[in-house]
Amino acid sequence: MNIILLGPPGAGKGTQARKLVDERNMIQLSTGDMLRDARSSGTEMGQKVAAIMDAGELVTDEIVIGLIEEKLEGDHGGGFIFDGFPRTLAQADALGEILEKHGTSLAYTIAMEVNDDALVERITARSTCGNCGEVYNDITKPQPADGKCSNCGASDFKRRADDNEESLRTRLMEYYKKTSPLLGYYHAKGNLQWVPGLGEIDEVAAGISAVLDS
Repeated sequence: MNIILLGPPGAGKGTQARKLVDERNMIQLSTGDMLRDARSSGTEMGQKVAAIMDAGELVTDEIVIGLIEEKLEGDHGGGFIFDGFPRTLAQADALGEILEKHGTSLAYTIAMEVNDDALVERITARSTCGNCGEVYNDITKPQPADGKCSNCGASDFKRRADDNEESLRTRLMEYYKKTSPLLGYYHAKGNLQWVPGLGEIDEVAAGISAVLDS
């Protein structure tokens, strides 16, 4: 079963994707991770990616699609989770074509529905462990009183410079501009499903599982 996870910055797509990987043996295809892996791989494609990124240029759709196609030729596990791709209608068309080429298809596009004000409040309270990446929140999951990460014991906590209200609202507007056409595209194809995205992690996961098991 192949799915796309759509959601604005901070909605928890990565967290939900990791749960699907652990619980359903799905394979997460994050464009950012794939580009980093390719860059350090030493392959011909990796060298091309490194040259483009080092020059400060944007990696072309052709290269990203090529990286995805390489993944489709390997282990399919319990299916693929596309995270951060597609971002445009042209990419959506290309994804459909390569899935068909490999004898598979997209089961669902799951859009994580959020309230912008609540999302901004949640993200501006967010911090992470600088060592292991464990996420904390001043409201829902404060940093431990002893100042040490509950996951790894480190005491180096960080906040992203752009996790402030002005930057977040700008990022949200950019996200909605880019995503709106995709929502219409997948709605027309009949596989768009909405899931509430601001509940507890397990509540959101239950909503996604209800879609996948329907």
